[in-house]
Amino acid sequence: MTKHSHEFVETYDGFVGFGFDRETNEKTLIYYLQKFSDDTLLETITARMSDDDLSAAFGLINRLMKAYLSDTEYHALFLKDDHPH
Repeated sequence: MTKHSHEFVETYDGFVGFGFDRETNEKTLIYYLQKFSDDTLLETITARMSDDDLSAAFGLINRLMKAYLSDTEYHALFLKDDHPH
């Protein structure tokens, strides 16, 4: 069984744009990130990224998770496990 889902991008039919209002910004970010996380796109773009850009992207993702997820949420939502270490 697959642990990850990307259903939002497949079903969302609302406005995609940033700067309109908070709700639209949130939905647009989800839409963009799910599109961006496509395996083929990420394989293409990461192969072309500089070491600095790879490090910056990795750092941003980790900084956001540390700021907005508890340890339990990190394990359940990101690692998809039920046992925090």
